[in-house]
Amino acid sequence: MVGTGKDLFDFIAGTLAAFVDTEDESLKLHFGKVRESGFAFSFPVRQTSVKSGIVIHWTKGFKVEDAVGKDIVKQLQDALGRSGHQIVISALVNDTVGTLAGGRYNFEEETMVGCIIGTGTNACYVERADAVQKWEDPLPKSGEMVINMEWGNFRSHLLPRTFADEEVDRESVNPGCQWFEKMISGMYLGEIVRHVLVRLAEEASLFGASVPVKLYERRTLGTPAVSKMHADTSTDLQVVAKVLRQVYGVETTTLEERKIVHKVCDILGERGGRLAAAGLYGILKKIGRTGTAMNGATDRKKTVIAMDGGLFEHHGTYRAYMEETLQELMGSGAAYEVALRLQNDGSGIGAALLAASHSQFS
Repeated sequence: MVGTGKDLFDFIAGTLAAFVDTEDESLKLHFGKVRESGFAFSFPVRQTSVKSGIVIHWTKGFKVEDAVGKDIVKQLQDALGRSGHQIVISALVNDTVGTLAGGRYNFEEETMVGCIIGTGTNACYVERADAVQKWEDPLPKSGEMVINMEWGNFRSHLLPRTFADEEVDRESVNPGCQWFEKMISGMYLGEIVRHVLVRLAEEASLFGASVPVKLYERRTLGTPAVSKMHADTSTDLQVVAKVLRQVYGVETTTLEERKIVHKVCDILGERGGRLAAAGLYGILKKIGRTGTAMNGATDRKKTVIAMDGGLFEHHGTYRAYMEETLQELMGSGAAYEVALRLQNDGSGIGAALLAASHSQFS
């Protein structure tokens, strides 16, 4: 995650090469054909063609400085060459675009948005091509264009930031960037909870007279642990007690203390889910998929948001807050019915589909 571009892409190329080596004989290529691959890349790029793009900057804790400002596909292509395997990248796809493409392929209803809520977060949507002001070439025949928003970098004084958000931002590898991502995604949720627990332990003696030493250590509380505590429905919150004991060595806690920890997880999970839903509602509003049905019409059109990412998939309460909030914002008399649909490994499947559609051998 932190190092040189050569190290990063040699690792990716080596892993891909090892996978190809395990393939069955029936998948071996015919003479004269070259193996092709899609490249799902979940970082900001200035895409210059279907299979080229310049890295703008890194997110999600990555910091590979010598790769910035260079063609990301060429860097991987060079590494694949060093691996000794003949694999050609035929499509560079942002992970949200891959998720959207996978949704368009798999779901019967119209998929208009792709969204990732995982380690990081991002979204893309289908826009009218004539509304894209910076597009200077001839408009596509479809009249549509997919917009990769890089919404993780949305920042506004209206975002409900707290001292914990400011600490997480200050301690990150990219202070001042990715405000929205740092408030709602899996890489940061556990760390936000930890900062709140530190404040409660210091100022309200949450865990007794002294603060557990390990509670001061950065990145000790992962989002999976927060998800477990948040999902604890037992009357005595024994899952919360177990996590505190295993992670921070807090051997004894009262039920009241466990309730406070559980409530912190709930508040921050709800905040993340509601903010993510607000972002999705903003997209739907932009493309005219909100508003009230005319004359009480009941045959509402359906719009699908293709979702991917571990936080959305595995953190059930977070997902429920997202769904509830989106329905709340749409309103009971909405003209459109909106559904969040999990598109498992959407980015990989979508990248493969788009690579196949641009194959030089198809």
